[in-house]
Amino acid sequence: MVRIRVLVVDDHRIFAESLAAALAAEPDVDVSAAGSGPAALRCLDRAAAEGHGYDVLLVDAELGILPPGRTGAGPVPVPAPNTGDNGLVDGISLVAGVRSGQPSVRTVVLAEKDDPRRAALALQAGACGWVAKDSSLQRLLAVIRGVLRDETHLPAALLTGVLRELMADRKHRTESEELVESLTPREREVLRCMVAGLGRKAVAERLFLSPHTVRTHMQNVLGKLGVHSTLAAVALARRAGVGPVDLEATSAGDVVERGGQLA
Repeated sequence: MVRIRVLVVDDHRIFAESLAAALAAEPDVDVSAAGSGPAALRCLDRAAAEGHGYDVLLVDAELGILPPGRTGAGPVPVPAPNTGDNGLVDGISLVAGVRSGQPSVRTVVLAEKDDPRRAALALQAGACGWVAKDSSLQRLLAVIRGVLRDETHLPAALLTGVLRELMADRKHRTESEELVESLTPREREVLRCMVAGLGRKAVAERLFLSPHTVRTHMQNVLGKLGVHSTLAAVALARRAGVGPVDLEATSAGDVVERGGQLA
């Protein structure tokens, strides 16, 4: 008998342990529970290293999100699995990290309420399903087995809302791409530096420009993108798929070429 290895990730310990116990009663399911995103990452990495990785991850949609009335620093910043990126391990971030680091693991999000926006974000992050926490055990098992057949599962009541959210995201992304395309090559280069978090002086040093020239380019970028702050420009750039400039090193060819220009 082929057994399905499932990891339940929920910071409500009683729920996680109860669900794990119910799933463990199935003859073809092996199940473990983790109480946080970092704990889940450790479980996933350890299992993968030992050669018996998990097949399905069940993740709380509200994982790491503080409920109303509580204060604190929020989710714990830790590296996403098998990547060099640091991110907050809430439910959606965990889904994205697992999709990137261990793409063979299927992820299903468990939710207390229908939320088309969050469900759309989960699907975009790589989730294969969205299931209400009050669903029957048989329904959940059907979804677990379904996602292992590369099926995507959403409640019927969410379909219209999720499609609307995905279409709106595509429209915003297209509009952002058109705005970025209006920039000159130099302005796009400056924008990538802004996405990387570089200030005016650092951009000037990297691009061999004067701070005054960089300031002018930055003002032009904000004007053409129709925004009023660097933060807004970076958000728009990310929607358009603009990544940060590589901060590790400048290519030798680029140094020689620019050195020649300066000389």
